[in-house]
Amino acid sequence: MAPVTRNLRILIVAPTPFFADRGCHIRILGEIKALKSLGCAIQVCTYHIGRDLVGIETVRSRNVPWYQKLSAGPSVHKFYIDVLLLWTMWRACKSFKPNIIHAHLHEGIVIGKLVSLWYGIPMVADLQGSLTEEILEHGFIPKWRWLIGLVRWIEKIVNNMPSHIITSASRMTDLVTERFGVTNVSTIGDGVDLDIFKRRPEDVALKTQLGMDQEDKVVVFIGVLTGYQGIDLLLDAALLVVKEVPNAKFLIIGFPEEAYREKSISMGLGGHVIFTGKIEYADAPRFLSLGRIAVSPKVSTSEANLKLFTYMAMGLPSVVFDNSVNREILGDLGVYAENGNVTVFAQKILGLLRDDEHAHQLGEQCYQKASSTYSWEAVGNQLQEIYEQCASESGIVAKRGYVSCSKRH
Repeated sequence: MAPVTRNLRILIVAPTPFFADRGCHIRILGEIKALKSLGCAIQVCTYHIGRDLVGIETVRSRNVPWYQKLSAGPSVHKFYIDVLLLWTMWRACKSFKPNIIHAHLHEGIVIGKLVSLWYGIPMVADLQGSLTEEILEHGFIPKWRWLIGLVRWIEKIVNNMPSHIITSASRMTDLVTERFGVTNVSTIGDGVDLDIFKRRPEDVALKTQLGMDQEDKVVVFIGVLTGYQGIDLLLDAALLVVKEVPNAKFLIIGFPEEAYREKSISMGLGGHVIFTGKIEYADAPRFLSLGRIAVSPKVSTSEANLKLFTYMAMGLPSVVFDNSVNREILGDLGVYAENGNVTVFAQKILGLLRDDEHAHQLGEQCYQKASSTYSWEAVGNQLQEIYEQCASESGIVAKRGYVSCSKRH
């Protein structure tokens, strides 16, 4: 066995507009911070758009001025933007001299694999969901059987490219191993930045600024506003809740919000649903502090649900749909409704709004679990073990920050 390596150099490929204050990006950021605290050198290759973060070395692909999409989901523009990112990645690898390539998302795996083969560097991949299911949930392709089969075949090829795959939920691990035959898979759940997200007093000034009364009972949601996140279901549930509790308010934090704002007004919810639009990641605790309870009506059964870690760290009890991903995170601390059942979802919200003592107890237990279990530091340690294993198997050692490998061109 080769000696354990330290001070690894990790080149990350993120085919997304990093950083854009949403779930996938928060996982990437959490991993980077944890790895840097362990002494790893990190460089990120990403799209031409996104926000640069202090202390994170970021290399962006060539500017494409007509593409400014920050929200999640597939786009035909990504086909040529990913080619530009491949060129950026190849040049970055040549100068940065990494020990490991860490690819995010399926497009990142393809880009990372090509660079990995050229330079002879092992690649680890981070999957947060199924390519086939994501494309279908976003309505990117018609539901033709042959076409779905083709996408699934492509997904199988891509999933077998990395030296090691990391998933954020056991359900996704099972899918990768059983459907696609991948053997080198590890489940490493999401974490939460406990320095940013923690219990705090309600921001009274913000509550007033948002047009809410102090006695309003606030239900919070944070995340990307799309159909697969269950926002349509949440609005349907809100309609049932406010009929029973007139001073209930739903604070929906995220973007793109305009279509849902218009829909809520047409449903007669204009005075009961407040949309914040896009906010910065560091501002999220101020908004979440207004909530009595939190919700996640996400119906996907394979994708991770990072927002639940945030809710827990803030001491918020969570109403969610009953699936294996949510149960793996919340355990017996979740308040579960039958998957997709709006009526039951609304009833669970009402139950917590009417029982302050139970909601407070659940929130306290959630906070304790997040504080003791769900730190990014633990995630970083697990990642470094996988990196070291892959580097050792490939004959790569870290020495004074440079790579030594007989496979290098």
